[in-house]
Amino acid sequence: MVFENINFEKSISELNQSPEDIGSEVAFVGRSNAGKSTAINSITNRNSLAKTSKTPGRTQLINFFKINDNSRFVDLPGYGFAKASKEKQKSWNRLVTDYIKYRQSLKGVVLIIDIRRGFGEMDLMFLDFYLPLNKQLHILLTKADKLSKQKQSLILNEAIGNYGSIATIQLFSGTKKIGISEAQDQVTKLLENTK
Repeated sequence: MVFENINFEKSISELNQSPEDIGSEVAFVGRSNAGKSTAINSITNRNSLAKTSKTPGRTQLINFFKINDNSRFVDLPGYGFAKASKEKQKSWNRLVTDYIKYRQSLKGVVLIIDIRRGFGEMDLMFLDFYLPLNKQLHILLTKADKLSKQKQSLILNEAIGNYGSIATIQLFSGTKKIGISEAQDQVTKLLENTK
């Protein structure tokens, strides 16, 4: 699938503001500083489609990006680190939870994990919530360029050992262009809803 024609469609703060629930969507989720925006920009080959920031937690709305009439990327608010009131964080969490639970066009999720930090408590909480929904999952171990090849292999193999039965998993670095075509292929499979 060609992602270069992707364009920002809309941002929402309430689920009822979403675009019509038809076609296929892949959502990107992860900790606020795991490299989600960089991953989206790399996969779509666009520099500033998703806004990157030095301040973690800038995505506070659900952002929809239209690939074509039938497909979208969805950028979900990152969890953790956001400098916001507990009340605001709760409402984001509710928004994300409801989107993932009730959105019919959601075909799968790309979970962004910073390879140097591994699976944190909030990542595991997300998996506990997401896996019973029986939707597809692809895991990007981002910032892989920050580690030696040996360490990359070690962490990848461990992740496959733990989660390989429930997800596809790969190494990724947007800045060093590691794993981009593999990620594009996996996202295309999610959108086409083929295993």
